[in-house]
Amino acid sequence: MKKNYLSIDIGGTNVKYAELNNAGNIIEQGKIKTSHDKEQFLKNIDQIVEKYVKKEIKGIAFCAPGKIAHTKIHFGGALPFLDGIDFAVRYKKYDIPVTVINDGKASVLAENWLGSLKDMQNCAAITLGTGVGGGIIVNGKLLNGAHFQAGELSFLQLNMKEPVFDGFAGGYASAVQMIRNVNEAIENDDETDGLAAFEAINNGNEKAKKIFDEYCKRIAAIIIDIQAVVDLDAIAIGGGISAQPIVVQGINQAYDKVLADNELIRKTFTRPKIVEAKFKNGANLYGALYNLFIHVNGNDIWQENKAA
Repeated sequence: MKKNYLSIDIGGTNVKYAELNNAGNIIEQGKIKTSHDKEQFLKNIDQIVEKYVKKEIKGIAFCAPGKIAHTKIHFGGALPFLDGIDFAVRYKKYDIPVTVINDGKASVLAENWLGSLKDMQNCAAITLGTGVGGGIIVNGKLLNGAHFQAGELSFLQLNMKEPVFDGFAGGYASAVQMIRNVNEAIENDDETDGLAAFEAINNGNEKAKKIFDEYCKRIAAIIIDIQAVVDLDAIAIGGGISAQPIVVQGINQAYDKVLADNELIRKTFTRPKIVEAKFKNGANLYGALYNLFIHVNGNDIWQENKAA
Protein backbone atom coordinates (compact mmCIF):
# COMPACT_ATOMS: atom_id res chain seq x y z
CA MET A 1 0.00 0.00 0.00
CA LYS A 2 1.31 3.43 -0.96
CA LYS A 3 1.75 5.70 2.07
CA ASN A 4 4.92 7.84 1.92
CA TYR A 5 6.41 10.49 -0.37
CA LEU A 6 9.76 11.31 -1.95
CA SER A 7 11.09 14.87 -1.57
CA ILE A 8 14.15 15.99 -3.56
CA ASP A 9 16.03 19.25 -2.96
CA ILE A 10 18.35 20.20 -5.82
CA GLY A 11 21.18 22.47 -4.71
CA GLY A 12 24.32 23.78 -6.31
CA THR A 13 26.55 21.49 -4.22
CA ASN A 14 24.34 18.58 -3.19
CA VAL A 15 21.08 16.91 -4.09
CA LYS A 16 19.29 16.00 -0.84
CA TYR A 17 16.41 13.58 -0.77
CA ALA A 18 14.13 12.02 1.82
CA GLU A 19 11.21 9.67 2.18
CA LEU A 20 8.61 11.33 4.43
CA ASN A 21 5.15 10.51 5.66
CA ASN A 22 2.16 12.85 5.54
CA ALA A 23 3.00 14.36 8.95
CA GLY A 24 6.46 15.43 7.76
CA ASN A 25 8.39 12.72 9.59
CA ILE A 26 11.53 11.58 7.77
CA ILE A 27 11.64 7.83 7.25
CA GLU A 28 14.89 7.74 5.32
CA GLN A 29 17.19 10.36 3.81
CA GLY A 30 20.41 10.81 1.89
CA LYS A 31 22.36 13.10 -0.42
CA ILE A 32 24.63 13.00 -3.43
CA LYS A 33 26.97 15.52 -5.01
CA THR A 34 25.29 17.64 -7.68
CA SER A 35 26.70 16.78 -11.08
CA HIS A 36 27.00 19.84 -13.32
CA ASP A 37 26.81 17.68 -16.42
CA LYS A 38 23.16 17.64 -17.49
CA GLU A 39 23.02 14.03 -18.66
CA GLN A 40 24.81 12.68 -15.60
CA PHE A 41 22.66 14.85 -13.35
CA LEU A 42 19.43 13.47 -14.83
CA LYS A 43 20.77 9.93 -14.61
CA ASN A 44 21.47 10.43 -10.90
CA ILE A 45 17.97 11.80 -10.29
CA ASP A 46 16.46 8.90 -12.24
CA GLN A 47 18.24 6.44 -9.95
CA ILE A 48 16.90 8.12 -6.81
CA VAL A 49 13.36 8.22 -8.21
CA GLU A 50 13.44 4.60 -9.38
CA LYS A 51 14.62 3.41 -5.95
CA TYR A 52 11.66 4.99 -4.19
CA VAL A 53 9.06 4.26 -6.84
CA LYS A 54 9.79 0.60 -6.12
CA LYS A 55 8.73 1.32 -2.54
CA GLU A 56 5.36 2.49 -3.89
CA ILE A 57 5.51 6.14 -2.88
CA LYS A 58 2.42 8.32 -3.34
CA GLY A 59 4.14 11.27 -5.01
CA ILE A 60 7.40 13.09 -5.76
CA ALA A 61 8.12 16.64 -4.61
CA PHE A 62 11.00 18.59 -6.16
CA CYS A 63 12.63 21.83 -5.05
CA ALA A 64 15.05 23.59 -7.39
CA PRO A 65 16.65 26.97 -8.06
CA GLY A 66 15.35 29.24 -10.81
CA LYS A 67 11.92 30.46 -11.83
CA ILE A 68 9.46 27.58 -11.90
CA ALA A 69 6.22 27.82 -13.84
CA HIS A 70 3.97 24.94 -12.83
CA THR A 71 6.51 22.08 -13.04
CA LYS A 72 8.93 23.50 -15.62
CA ILE A 73 12.22 25.10 -14.58
CA HIS A 74 13.31 28.32 -16.29
CA PHE A 75 16.96 29.43 -16.21
CA GLY A 76 17.85 27.35 -13.14
CA GLY A 77 19.67 29.96 -11.07
CA ALA A 78 23.05 28.55 -10.01
CA LEU A 79 22.39 25.49 -12.20
CA PRO A 80 21.57 26.93 -15.65
CA PHE A 81 21.55 23.47 -17.27
CA LEU A 82 18.22 22.89 -15.50
CA ASP A 83 16.58 25.35 -17.90
CA GLY A 84 13.66 23.69 -19.66
CA ILE A 85 13.54 20.55 -17.51
CA ASP A 86 10.04 19.45 -16.50
CA PHE A 87 10.16 16.65 -13.95
CA ALA A 88 6.41 16.06 -14.11
CA VAL A 89 6.73 15.21 -17.79
CA ARG A 90 9.88 13.16 -17.22
CA TYR A 91 8.23 10.96 -14.59
CA LYS A 92 4.72 10.89 -16.03
CA LYS A 93 5.14 7.15 -16.68
CA TYR A 94 4.93 6.40 -12.95
CA ASP A 95 1.38 7.75 -12.76
CA ILE A 96 1.89 9.55 -9.45
CA PRO A 97 1.75 13.30 -8.69
CA VAL A 98 4.99 15.21 -9.32
CA THR A 99 5.41 18.86 -8.28
CA VAL A 100 8.30 21.33 -8.51
CA ILE A 101 8.82 24.52 -6.51
CA ASN A 102 11.43 27.26 -6.25
CA ASP A 103 13.71 27.01 -3.20
CA GLY A 104 12.69 30.39 -1.75
CA LYS A 105 9.01 29.50 -1.93
CA ALA A 106 9.72 26.10 -0.42
CA SER A 107 11.28 27.75 2.63
CA VAL A 108 8.15 29.73 3.50
CA LEU A 109 5.94 26.66 3.02
CA ALA A 110 8.16 24.66 5.38
CA GLU A 111 7.96 27.37 8.05
CA ASN A 112 4.20 27.79 7.55
CA TRP A 113 3.56 24.07 7.84
CA LEU A 114 5.80 23.01 10.71
CA GLY A 115 8.04 25.93 11.62
CA SER A 116 8.14 29.39 13.13
CA LEU A 117 5.35 30.70 10.85
CA LYS A 118 3.00 27.80 11.59
CA ASP A 119 -0.56 28.37 10.39
CA MET A 120 -0.06 32.12 9.73
CA GLN A 121 -2.17 33.61 6.95
CA ASN A 122 0.22 36.47 6.07
CA CYS A 123 3.94 35.81 6.40
CA ALA A 124 7.23 35.45 4.55
CA ALA A 125 10.57 33.70 4.76
CA ILE A 126 13.83 35.37 3.77
CA THR A 127 16.85 33.19 3.06
CA LEU A 128 20.20 34.96 3.45
CA GLY A 129 22.99 33.47 1.37
CA THR A 130 24.79 34.30 -1.86
CA GLY A 131 21.70 36.30 -2.77
CA VAL A 132 18.41 36.93 -0.96
CA GLY A 133 15.81 34.21 -1.41
CA GLY A 134 12.20 34.67 -0.50
CA GLY A 135 8.74 33.22 -0.30
CA ILE A 136 5.54 35.07 0.63
CA ILE A 137 2.14 33.86 1.81
CA VAL A 138 -0.81 36.26 1.58
CA ASN A 139 -4.30 35.42 2.85
CA GLY A 140 -3.25 31.80 3.36
CA LYS A 141 -1.97 31.29 -0.18
CA LEU A 142 1.54 31.17 -1.59
CA LEU A 143 2.15 34.26 -3.70
CA ASN A 144 3.28 33.23 -7.20
CA GLY A 145 2.33 36.26 -9.28
CA ALA A 146 1.32 36.39 -12.93
CA HIS A 147 4.67 34.95 -14.09
CA PHE A 148 5.65 32.80 -11.09
CA GLN A 149 8.33 35.28 -10.02
CA ALA A 150 6.77 36.83 -6.91
CA GLY A 151 9.17 36.69 -3.97
CA GLU A 152 12.36 37.08 -6.03
CA LEU A 153 13.81 39.42 -3.41
CA SER A 154 17.29 39.46 -4.93
CA PHE A 155 15.86 41.77 -7.59
CA LEU A 156 14.76 44.50 -5.20
CA GLN A 157 16.82 47.58 -6.05
CA LEU A 158 18.28 49.03 -2.87
CA ASN A 159 20.98 51.36 -4.19
CA MET A 160 20.67 53.20 -7.51
CA LYS A 161 24.29 54.36 -7.29
CA GLU A 162 25.79 50.87 -7.46
CA PRO A 163 26.55 49.46 -10.95
CA VAL A 164 24.55 46.68 -12.58
CA PHE A 165 23.45 43.99 -10.08
CA ASP A 166 25.51 45.32 -7.15
CA GLY A 167 22.74 47.71 -6.22
CA PHE A 168 20.09 45.00 -6.16
CA ALA A 169 19.41 43.04 -2.97
CA GLY A 170 21.11 39.94 -4.37
CA GLY A 171 24.41 41.78 -4.39
CA TYR A 172 23.89 44.68 -1.99
CA ALA A 173 22.49 42.45 0.77
CA SER A 174 24.49 39.29 0.11
CA ALA A 175 25.40 37.39 3.30
CA VAL A 176 28.33 35.79 1.49
CA GLN A 177 29.67 39.22 0.53
CA MET A 178 29.17 40.49 4.08
CA ILE A 179 31.28 37.59 5.39
CA ARG A 180 33.98 38.41 2.83
CA ASN A 181 33.98 42.06 3.84
CA VAL A 182 34.30 41.22 7.53
CA ASN A 183 37.18 38.80 6.95
CA GLU A 184 38.95 41.37 4.82
CA ALA A 185 38.48 43.98 7.55
CA ILE A 186 39.92 41.71 10.26
CA GLU A 187 42.72 40.63 7.88
CA ASN A 188 41.75 36.97 7.75
CA ASP A 189 43.22 35.34 4.65
CA ASP A 190 40.19 33.04 4.27
CA GLU A 191 37.48 35.42 3.12
CA THR A 192 34.86 32.63 3.23
CA ASP A 193 35.41 31.86 6.93
CA GLY A 194 32.00 32.50 8.46
CA LEU A 195 32.97 31.33 11.94
CA ALA A 196 35.88 33.76 12.13
CA ALA A 197 33.71 36.60 10.83
CA PHE A 198 31.01 36.02 13.44
CA GLU A 199 33.56 35.55 16.20
CA ALA A 200 34.78 39.06 15.42
CA ILE A 201 31.23 40.40 15.25
CA ASN A 202 30.18 38.74 18.53
CA ASN A 203 33.35 39.95 20.24
CA GLY A 204 32.53 43.52 19.28
CA ASN A 205 35.37 44.09 16.81
CA GLU A 206 34.74 47.66 15.69
CA LYS A 207 35.38 47.11 11.98
CA ALA A 208 33.45 43.85 11.86
CA LYS A 209 30.52 45.27 13.81
CA LYS A 210 30.27 48.28 11.51
CA ILE A 211 30.01 46.04 8.43
CA PHE A 212 27.50 43.75 10.14
CA ASP A 213 25.32 46.64 11.35
CA GLU A 214 25.18 48.03 7.82
CA TYR A 215 24.21 44.59 6.54
CA CYS A 216 21.37 44.33 9.08
CA LYS A 217 20.19 47.78 8.02
CA ARG A 218 19.92 46.56 4.43
CA ILE A 219 17.89 43.50 5.43
CA ALA A 220 15.61 45.76 7.48
CA ALA A 221 15.11 47.88 4.35
CA ILE A 222 14.05 44.77 2.44
CA ILE A 223 11.51 43.92 5.13
CA ILE A 224 10.10 47.45 5.02
CA ASP A 225 9.80 47.20 1.23
CA ILE A 226 7.91 43.91 1.61
CA GLN A 227 5.61 45.44 4.24
CA ALA A 228 4.82 48.34 1.91
CA VAL A 229 3.41 45.90 -0.63
CA VAL A 230 1.89 42.96 1.22
CA ASP A 231 1.61 43.84 4.97
CA LEU A 232 2.62 40.69 6.86
CA ASP A 233 2.36 39.50 10.46
CA ALA A 234 5.75 37.81 10.63
CA ILE A 235 8.93 37.21 8.66
CA ALA A 236 11.26 34.28 9.31
CA ILE A 237 14.98 34.75 8.68
CA GLY A 238 16.76 31.67 7.33
CA GLY A 239 19.98 30.74 5.60
CA GLY A 240 23.25 29.56 7.10
CA ILE A 241 24.02 32.75 9.01
CA SER A 242 20.64 32.70 10.78
CA ALA A 243 22.08 30.05 13.13
CA GLN A 244 23.93 32.97 14.74
CA PRO A 245 21.49 34.55 17.26
CA ILE A 246 23.03 37.97 16.63
CA VAL A 247 21.64 37.97 13.06
CA VAL A 248 17.92 38.10 13.91
CA GLN A 249 18.73 40.30 16.89
CA GLY A 250 20.66 42.72 14.67
CA ILE A 251 17.91 42.87 12.03
CA ASN A 252 15.30 43.59 14.72
CA GLN A 253 17.47 46.38 16.13
CA ALA A 254 18.02 47.85 12.66
CA TYR A 255 14.28 47.78 11.96
CA ASP A 256 13.49 49.44 15.28
CA LYS A 257 16.04 52.17 14.53
CA VAL A 258 14.31 52.94 11.24
CA LEU A 259 11.01 53.29 13.11
CA ALA A 260 12.59 55.46 15.80
CA ASP A 261 14.14 57.77 13.20
CA ASN A 262 11.12 58.04 10.93
CA GLU A 263 7.77 59.01 12.44
CA LEU A 264 5.88 58.54 9.17
CA ILE A 265 6.97 54.92 8.82
CA ARG A 266 6.43 54.30 12.52
CA LYS A 267 2.84 55.56 12.39
CA THR A 268 2.00 54.06 9.00
CA PHE A 269 3.32 50.49 9.29
CA THR A 270 2.40 47.89 11.87
CA ARG A 271 5.67 46.22 12.79
CA PRO A 272 5.93 42.56 11.75
CA LYS A 273 7.55 39.99 13.99
CA ILE A 274 11.05 39.16 12.74
CA VAL A 275 11.93 35.66 13.89
CA GLU A 276 14.52 32.96 13.30
CA ALA A 277 13.44 30.26 10.85
CA LYS A 278 13.05 26.85 12.49
CA PHE A 279 14.41 24.94 9.54
CA LYS A 280 17.94 25.36 8.25
CA ASN A 281 19.36 22.99 5.66
CA GLY A 282 16.29 20.75 5.62
CA ALA A 283 13.69 23.42 4.93
CA ASN A 284 13.37 22.70 1.23
CA LEU A 285 12.56 19.02 1.72
CA TYR A 286 9.59 19.93 3.91
CA GLY A 287 8.48 22.87 1.78
CA ALA A 288 8.59 20.85 -1.43
CA LEU A 289 6.47 18.14 0.18
CA TYR A 290 3.92 20.63 1.46
CA ASN A 291 3.71 22.08 -2.04
CA LEU A 292 2.83 18.59 -3.28
CA PHE A 293 0.07 18.36 -0.68
CA ILE A 294 -1.33 21.74 -1.74
CA HIS A 295 -1.52 20.80 -5.41
CA VAL A 296 -2.79 17.26 -4.94
CA ASN A 297 -5.66 18.42 -2.78
CA GLY A 298 -6.48 21.70 -4.51
CA ASN A 299 -6.45 23.66 -1.25
CA ASP A 300 -4.01 25.99 0.43
CA ILE A 301 -4.07 23.70 3.49
CA TRP A 302 -4.38 19.93 3.47
CA GLN A 303 -6.66 19.14 6.40
CA GLU A 304 -5.21 15.67 6.93
CA ASN A 305 -1.82 17.21 7.65
CA LYS A 306 -3.30 19.87 9.88
CA ALA A 307 -4.75 17.14 12.05
CA ALA A 308 -1.61 14.97 12.02
